[in-house]
Amino acid sequence: MMKPLSLLFLLLLIVSSCEPQQDSSRPGIDKIFAEWDNPDTPGGALGVVKDGKLFYAKGYGIADLEHDVKITPASVFYTGSVSKHFVTFCVLLLEEQGKLNLDDEIQTYLPDFPRYDQPLTIRHFVHHTSGVRDNLTLMALRGENYMDHHEVNEVYELIKRQSVLNFTPGDRYLYSNSCYFMLAMIIEKAAGESIKDFARKNMFEPLGMNNTLFYDDITDIVKNRVFSYQRADDGFDNLVSRFDLVGSGGVYSTIEDMFLWDQNFYDNKLGKGGPEIMEKMHEEGLLNSGESSGYAFGLANGSYRGLRTVGHAGSLAGYRAHFLRFPDQNFSVIILSNRSDGRPGPKAYEVADVMLKDVFTEEKKNNQTNQSNLSASSTEQAESPDLNLADFTGDYYCNDLDITYQFTIEDDVLRFAIKNREAFDMQITGVDQFRGRGRTFRFSRQGGKITGFEMDAGRVRNLAFTRN
Repeated sequence: MMKPLSLLFLLLLIVSSCEPQQDSSRPGIDKIFAEWDNPDTPGGALGVVKDGKLFYAKGYGIADLEHDVKITPASVFYTGSVSKHFVTFCVLLLEEQGKLNLDDEIQTYLPDFPRYDQPLTIRHFVHHTSGVRDNLTLMALRGENYMDHHEVNEVYELIKRQSVLNFTPGDRYLYSNSCYFMLAMIIEKAAGESIKDFARKNMFEPLGMNNTLFYDDITDIVKNRVFSYQRADDGFDNLVSRFDLVGSGGVYSTIEDMFLWDQNFYDNKLGKGGPEIMEKMHEEGLLNSGESSGYAFGLANGSYRGLRTVGHAGSLAGYRAHFLRFPDQNFSVIILSNRSDGRPGPKAYEVADVMLKDVFTEEKKNNQTNQSNLSASSTEQAESPDLNLADFTGDYYCNDLDITYQFTIEDDVLRFAIKNREAFDMQITGVDQFRGRGRTFRFSRQGGKITGFEMDAGRVRNLAFTRN
């Protein structure tokens, strides 16, 4: 018969073996998020996934500064463009169901969309190789705040209004939110229901992601929602978003739900099940040249310190998100933030540095930009040619935007504004070329007189304006 003391020792041994062991890496991880871990600032939530388990999940900072609600792993964040791989998974599920084909032309589902010189396919949209101009950039160029509420038809009409593409479909890669906004429309046509309902029935509910949804109605209540903020001189200000367009973004989720999604990459339980659909998710699109576009199905393949990575980032208003997987190590970092200066991407890699320090095959590279060179290039201007700034003043109309830009001179500087709004300085960068507010203006002449210009603005190229 076992002695009482021996029995007590055995029981203590069993209990201690069942308790979660404190990992020495956790203080190092918490240090990365120290600036978030305050009772009076926004912050974010972290999920570290290791060998099929949510190894570490923690909230830092405040979800709602007005009511002192703390962030937890169950807090619901807007995920921005991390939503895009949920969109592409919907596309692949519909392909699996025989309801669409990746090489179908866009007009199969959206017959009123204009035809350009070359066909546009679903595959072009998935891999950002369509050349279709980015709707968020177009809205900004019209002087609109895309964080305001906009009707789907309003945005779709703006995209349809574009007379040309940025480039021939398939010739190159250029990220375009228009593509994913329209993919959501195509999904709804093919599925016969909203993307919100299709994703809920075919993805979120089967995986138990009960706090994840496509948010397509600004009036809907979202329980445990985190609000977004931007830094101000005296702390933080609300950064209110009434954005409810889906496709380019639109998914709200939690660390706990994103863990379930992460695990489905290793053991797919959706659709017909099995690895085929997940393998396809990681296939990069091809350009017309046969080269890779560098972008898969809402996922970006990469490498870090010798290890393979897959992931995506997202942002809107004060929300920032990063989803980073090291698939060969069965390791992931998921970060959701509610502050515009959150920088979850760098933080995700810092977490990986702590957790995978004995696994990396390469030393960490110094990726800091040479600030002296950067400063020189950013301030360097072309030698000012003998330009008469008065030649450029006046009103210019863009049919693709249905908007007028006004050019004036103030203190010997050419300035532009969307008519009757705030004006911005322009810098001379070449003969009849200027730059201002992230936009490049290339003016054209006829008989020596300025007749118009073309504008490049990031994800919008060759936007034509005619002088009134």
